Amino acid sequence: MTPAAAPSNDRVLILGIGNLLWADEGFGVRCIETLGARHAFDDRVRLLDGGTQGIYLVNQLEGVGHLIIFDAIDYGLPPGTLKVVRDGDVPRFLGAKKMSLHQVGFQDVLAMADLLGALPPRLLLIGVQPERLEDYGGSLSPAVKAMIEPALLEALSYLAAQGIQPIAVGAEPPFDSAHPHPALALTAYEHGRPSPTIAWRHGDARVLAMIPAGCQSPGAR
Repeated sequence: MTPAAAPSNDRVLILGIGNLLWADEGFGVRCIETLGARHAFDDRVRLLDGGTQGIYLVNQLEGVGHLIIFDAIDYGLPPGTLKVVRDGDVPRFLGAKKMSLHQVGFQDVLAMADLLGALPPRLLLIGVQPERLEDYGGSLSPAVKAMIEPALLEALSYLAAQGIQPIAVGAEPPFDSAHPHPALALTAYEHGRPSPTIAWRHGDARVLAMIPAGCQSPGAR
């Protein structure tokens, strides 16, 4: 799967994928949230919280010249390590060590887009090595949260190389696809989390009791 030699247009999709409910899995979505809160862009650039939509994102790639992806990726590196991957290497890393269903789904998104002739010619994956995943309802670990700023700088640097500069946003931007529901915004999400005695961290024990022990994740036991 190899993107074309040159973009057919300068349209940019900046996509955050992941699951806010599983700690560091929410990195990509938090990057989009932060970027959208600080900056607006001209009509060439669209920010999208892709969540865990997987294959349903394929239509979003049509007509895109540059795809920038924020995600938590198991690179096999120390927790909190930021790694940038480009173009033809991106699909390989997205499927290298599958930690969650959304990664399988997004690798499939790229493959389907390729078959449909809609694979963006330029791909940029800005990924962080997660530290904590088995924490249902948890926020980002400190090491991963600290990588939001470097990740945004990578994206802004890439955009600058394409001649695209952001427009600073002075007031709170309106709710759109780049912003979570107010209850899921980072500050409210972190401060509103119930204590462990009220909110179980690792799943529903009634369901886990029906799963064979060898199939449970370590954090669920």
